Amino acid sequence: MNNYKMRAIVLAIAASLAAGCGGGSDGTGSGTTPGNTSAPAPGSAGSTPAPGGSSAPDPAGSTPDPAGSATPTTKATTWNSVKWGGGGYVSGLVFHPSTANLLYARTDIGGAYRWNQATSSWTPITDGLGFGAAESKYHGIESIAVDPNNDQLVYMATGMYTFEGNGRLYISSDRGDHWTHVDLPFPLGGNNSGRAIGERLMVDPNKPSTLFFGSRTAGLWKSTDSGKTWSQVTALSSLKMTQDQVNAVGGSAMGVELVVYDTGTKGSGTATQTIYTAVAPDYAGAAGLGSSMYKSTDGGTSWSPVATPVSGYHIPHMVRAADGMFYVVFTKDAGPGAGGPGRLYKFDGSSWTLLKSVDPAGGTNFGLGGVSVHGSGATTRIALGVTNSWGNWNGQQIVQLSDNAGATWREIEAAMPGESASGWVDDVEIDPSNRDHILHVHGGGIIETRNASSATPTWLGAISNIEETATQAIVTPPAAAPYKFINSAGDIGTWLQTDVASKPTLAPNANWSNGNTADMAWADPLYIAGAGVANWSGAGGFGFWSGDGGKTWADFATLPAGAQANIGSAASLVVPSRNNIVWAPANSVPSYSTNSGASWTATNLPALPVVGQNWDRGYHLAADRKNPNKVYAYDSGGATWGTPGKFYVSTDGGHSFSLSQGSVTASLAPSAFWTTSMAVNPNAEGDLWLADGNTVYHSVDSGANWTKLNTFAAGAGTQGASLIALGKAASGAKYSAAIYVVGTINGVWGVHRSDDAGVSWTRFNDDAHQFGGIGVMAADHNTYGRIYVSGTGRGLLYSN
Repeated sequence: MNNYKMRAIVLAIAASLAAGCGGGSDGTGSGTTPGNTSAPAPGSAGSTPAPGGSSAPDPAGSTPDPAGSATPTTKATTWNSVKWGGGGYVSGLVFHPSTANLLYARTDIGGAYRWNQATSSWTPITDGLGFGAAESKYHGIESIAVDPNNDQLVYMATGMYTFEGNGRLYISSDRGDHWTHVDLPFPLGGNNSGRAIGERLMVDPNKPSTLFFGSRTAGLWKSTDSGKTWSQVTALSSLKMTQDQVNAVGGSAMGVELVVYDTGTKGSGTATQTIYTAVAPDYAGAAGLGSSMYKSTDGGTSWSPVATPVSGYHIPHMVRAADGMFYVVFTKDAGPGAGGPGRLYKFDGSSWTLLKSVDPAGGTNFGLGGVSVHGSGATTRIALGVTNSWGNWNGQQIVQLSDNAGATWREIEAAMPGESASGWVDDVEIDPSNRDHILHVHGGGIIETRNASSATPTWLGAISNIEETATQAIVTPPAAAPYKFINSAGDIGTWLQTDVASKPTLAPNANWSNGNTADMAWADPLYIAGAGVANWSGAGGFGFWSGDGGKTWADFATLPAGAQANIGSAASLVVPSRNNIVWAPANSVPSYSTNSGASWTATNLPALPVVGQNWDRGYHLAADRKNPNKVYAYDSGGATWGTPGKFYVSTDGGHSFSLSQGSVTASLAPSAFWTTSMAVNPNAEGDLWLADGNTVYHSVDSGANWTKLNTFAAGAGTQGASLIALGKAASGAKYSAAIYVVGTINGVWGVHRSDDAGVSWTRFNDDAHQFGGIGVMAADHNTYGRIYVSGTGRGLLYSN
């Protein structure tokens, strides 16, 4: 699993605990996430402003009008993706078999996409899923199925991890523009191991009201009413694995891996009678099944084992050619990027013919992943993905192609013109309407060739508008800085974004790393510092700085106590002024440096008690933008079962801190790092805002006293207030900054904005732009109404 995927775990579990605890929410580790009602949040298409809480004077010099501000209250009109390109694992591709260019992509944590031929880009089709972080798990897509008879109808089986509880089936009659959903009676694992296996969900071409689904832990399921209700196919097995049984097989069961109908017709009205399904070794062992493949000849009423040429292997993909021949992949491991041995066989319903094998030899451990066919008979074209074969050189195997039904093979990607993407070739598809168009998934998105018949096919990424990075922290600079924001993200590291429509080029390094936190000197924004994890070397935590706006970088010469070992994203770093840095690694006492990391000294902030095994916690830090001698530290308590939140103030640049007794009096809720935040108004000294998971607090005296806003309160599975950001004020506004809060007002979760210091609020997003929950947020200081948010596995998005 990519490291940044842990961020998805964190957010999903935080949401589950918020739902279970009825107040603030908590953040990392493992747990379960109960589902929410299928109805949209009431009033979420445009709620009226809720009455405000605080009436504290505006530190910029005016008093908010209790009746509300006369400034504009328009919401975001459009949302766009900040350009990166791919960045995450696309686990499957599904073509409609007869409608040209109709293609869907499913991802493990970032929802689903539909190809737009007119723009040569992907359209996200799941941004409306979920109205709170508690529903972020439904951005993990386990399987997609289309109706061969109706190219408007598409089904999507969702659920990120099996331990989170049962999944959902989403149904669309307009190619994913709108969805309804059904709660499923079994769990799904769109981000579990083996997530490219399938497709698990299939529509009967002859009687499309009949669907089958191969689950990970509960066997095979059938629906006869277009997915509305489901029953277990007990004729195959009635086993529903317990968590202990799942743990015994490694914690991530593969179960029933796929369903294939043996038919060349569609729309006959009579259910297809011959059906195949593959069973993984883990479920077969637990259920007492003796084969890895089963066959039904009576529409799924009864099942018989099929003798296979190898045993103990997974069957990640099985496809049927137009002549009725099956092509079946066997691979030892489950993937992603499954290790071998691997085998591809041709199967005519009774006999098996070996077409291709890869075996560990000479230090390699290649497996096989995706397979796709086009045509029939002796000239059948087969595209075969070789997995775990990292690298690109002559003689390497990435995608193997046969134009004679597997009699001979040639490599069509390794050492070919353009790009290459080896390793996780877990799904390969030949376009049904164009045999020269071949695509495959990989850890960074999708890659394709449109001239597969050439002796030297050209490969290019097909990732336009797929954004599946996972931002862990974002910070915006003052107006007129030469960059838009600093993005600290999992797997791709830290980057300065100078143009939201272009992939960034300024970074401390381009190696595989996690960016955890970063900041700039407000009065000198060319000075930047940040911290992350050196995944490329396994060396642990590291830090870096730039004095020229990201043109050149240097690593910190030394690291403070705890920074190398405590690499979790519950970290914070601030820059009060050039050369001066305060760094709070996860689970560590913050330290400060006055020489750009050449040396470090511990602050006097108290150590943070552990609140749970493998459960990170940390201090939120913020530097006052008007007075660089003031630095603020917020301990959220670590979890809902932790200690009440506390706020600390430094007046010597973050060297020493004093506890704010006002924060103790305010009784800040105990909450996790990931469901709390702090923001400073850059236009007024000592003007602070804090979201404690439950609600929002405001201080105008550097945290000595706090006013609680009663506007926000936790809803059904949603935090009351988890994120807060301040940006450019509206023209004519009485308060010097626009305030944005991710939270719940009158039961409506979303992004809410106030232009009058919290007296009145208007929902800023809508139900079509919820992104499965929002993990980080920052507001722009150049443009009023522009914020940057991270959706669940959806990269960064910005409002217009």
